[in-house]
Amino acid sequence: MLSSPPVPTPTQLPMSGHRSEFVNAVVDRGYLHQCTDLDGLDAAAAGGVVTAYIGFDCTAPSLHVGSLVSIMLLRRLQQAGHRPVVLMGGGTTKVGDPSGKDDARKLLSEAEIAANLSGIRRVFENYLTFGDGPTDALLVNNADWLDRLGYIDFLRQVGRHFSVNRMLSFDSVKLRLEREQPLSFLEFNYMVLQAYDFLELSRRHACRLQMGGSDQWGNIVNGVELGRRIDNRTLFGLTTPLITTAGGAKMGKTAAGAVWLNAEMLSPYDYWQFWRNTHDGDVGRFLRLFTDLSLAEIAGLERLGGAGINEAKKRLADAATQLAHGRAAAAAAAESARRTFEEGGAGDSLPRIGVPRAELAAGIAAFRLLVRAELCASNGEARRLVRGGGARLNDRVLTSEEALVTLADLGAGGHIKLSAGRKRHALIAPL
Repeated sequence: MLSSPPVPTPTQLPMSGHRSEFVNAVVDRGYLHQCTDLDGLDAAAAGGVVTAYIGFDCTAPSLHVGSLVSIMLLRRLQQAGHRPVVLMGGGTTKVGDPSGKDDARKLLSEAEIAANLSGIRRVFENYLTFGDGPTDALLVNNADWLDRLGYIDFLRQVGRHFSVNRMLSFDSVKLRLEREQPLSFLEFNYMVLQAYDFLELSRRHACRLQMGGSDQWGNIVNGVELGRRIDNRTLFGLTTPLITTAGGAKMGKTAAGAVWLNAEMLSPYDYWQFWRNTHDGDVGRFLRLFTDLSLAEIAGLERLGGAGINEAKKRLADAATQLAHGRAAAAAAAESARRTFEEGGAGDSLPRIGVPRAELAAGIAAFRLLVRAELCASNGEARRLVRGGGARLNDRVLTSEEALVTLADLGAGGHIKLSAGRKRHALIAPL
């Protein structure tokens, strides 16, 4: 059984236009893109507890920031007095969602899927309260029913409700075909299985609402219609907008790679820095989507100009990191940032890279160490960084990409501080 601290209820400004706290929060904080019947959902949410789910396939050992808007939407649901269901795609991961993909996903083994599921489920402990109460969150795995399906029976009972003509019109399929990218029959079945998930959850847990990103609209509508056709159930679907930065980049992707939510894949310090480096134009929107700060406080932060916007960014970084990693980790990351940037020191929460003492005794080329510390993605990138004057060793500019970093560079703290630009740092420590 998953357990976690109670989900706090954020203070809100007076809402307008809708009866339910949940729909008001969805609209006012910017989560709404499409809904199959917003008035009907609003009435249902105002009249009692609504159980809703979002599915997460197990394609990596952690979720990243690109999934955070969905996680926060489940949190908003629970804060408003409703029941969130986290659906782990132990079954659908074996098929692979073609939505937004030009190529088929790599087929994972049972062991890989199980390991990824274990890593992903830990993320939700920080955002939701799990238990046996009427609004406590549930975590379920669609392998529990998909693995036991009989193929012929499934085709007869469920497949007959799907028109191939209509399935070909959905973006997840149409775009692949228009680009002449192969779409396997395995992937083509994904939308049928996702629709069946909704039907199964409505039967098992009285789930009435499926939510997801905008690329899932067609799949969600299929589930709503399947529930009506087979069980005569009234179900709802809601999607969130694609979250991009002010610069047009997709949320969760950076030049350094994905912004993972698990601490073992991305340190709390780097996570804090990701939010601290938010574009000025994104601060208010990200505060509404990714923190529990009240709308009144966010409005005040949005009015800050000049140097004040940096304080708003720190507030965003603190609040977002507290949710993902806890108050202590957020405070440590903020203090490390202060020491690093305001005092020129090396904060204790900076990422630490262990290097065998013998290697440091012999010396390691600076450009290779930049890659090893994951401050650069390749040797070529590291060389260009040094040539451009953007690499520092113990806060001194590196002038040669071939310069050897040795034990002689160890500082008083017993480590070497390596920097890429002004905002990315790592500590090299001998093993």
